[in-house]
Amino acid sequence: MAKLQLVQDPAADELLESNPFALLTGMLLDQQYPMEHAFAGPKKIADRLGGFDVREIADYDPERFAAVCSAPPAIHRYPGSMAKRIQALAQLVVDRYDGDASAIWTSGDPDGPEVLRRLKELPGFGEQKAKIFLALLGKQYGVTPTGWRKAAGDYGKAGTFMSVADVVDAASLEKVRSYKKQAKAAKKAASGAKG
Repeated sequence: MAKLQLVQDPAADELLESNPFALLTGMLLDQQYPMEHAFAGPKKIADRLGGFDVREIADYDPERFAAVCSAPPAIHRYPGSMAKRIQALAQLVVDRYDGDASAIWTSGDPDGPEVLRRLKELPGFGEQKAKIFLALLGKQYGVTPTGWRKAAGDYGKAGTFMSVADVVDAASLEKVRSYKKQAKAAKKAASGAKG
C-alpha cells in the first residue's frame, strides 16, 4: 500500500494511515472546508490530547472537547458543531464496533454494498460522503471488498480526479481541486438557469 498523502504533511498523513478512526474523522470534517485542512484535523486533536483514541474521544467531556477542537488553529470552520459530530461518531464506533473503526469495513467480510450501507449509518455520512470514503478505502487503503467500485459509483472509477479518494500527491490534489471548482460552477450555472 502506498503512503497516504491526503494532507501533504507526513505526520498528519501517517496518523490517517495508521488509525482508521482518524481517517473516518478526516472524512467527517471534509465539508465546507478545504479537504487537506479537514484531514489535518485528527492530527491537531491528537497533538492536543496526546493521542487519537476513539474511546477517549467518546468519553471526553463535551464542553472540553469542543474547546480542544476550537483552539487555534481550529479543526474546522465550525469547530463546536464538528466536535459534537466527532464525539457522536466515536460513540457509535465504540457502541456498535467495540471501538474498532476498521470493523465497519472488515467485520463479517462485507461486500462493497454492505460497507456502503454501514458507512451511510454513521453520523455525518450521507450518500455522497459514504461513496467517496468507500472509494478512498478501495483506491488507497487496500480495502477492496467485492463490488466496491460499483458501490462507490463514479468515485470508484479508476483514473478519475473527483475526490479525496484520488489524491496521491500535490499534482493530483490540484486536479481534484480543479474538478471540484468546475462541478461547483456547473451546479451554480444550472441553478441560475432554473431561476
